[in-house]
Amino acid sequence: MSNNNKTLTRMDLSEAVFREVGLSRNDSAQLVESVLQHMSDALARGETVKISSFGTFNVRHKGPRMGRNPKTGEEVPIEPRRVLSFRPSHIMKERVARGNRGA
Repeated sequence: MSNNNKTLTRMDLSEAVFREVGLSRNDSAQLVESVLQHMSDALARGETVKISSFGTFNVRHKGPRMGRNPKTGEEVPIEPRRVLSFRPSHIMKERVARGNRGA
């Protein structure tokens, strides 16, 4: 298993839609942008985004707590905040574990 440090980008997704669906490059880019915007908007509203066979994105609320500055050891308060979480489906977990073998 090698890590080639490849990153999938919006442009890559748009190109895949262009090649596989047959929309124009412009329409493909707009489609990808629209899907990502719908997902982002839902998450910003605190909604869960569940994509079957892929995984679930949700927003978790973390309460206030005391943390420690690693440089000084001084205790510092950490404010409550919202964090984005992703939980892959079991199908995605299995596929990632297999890598490119038998995908």
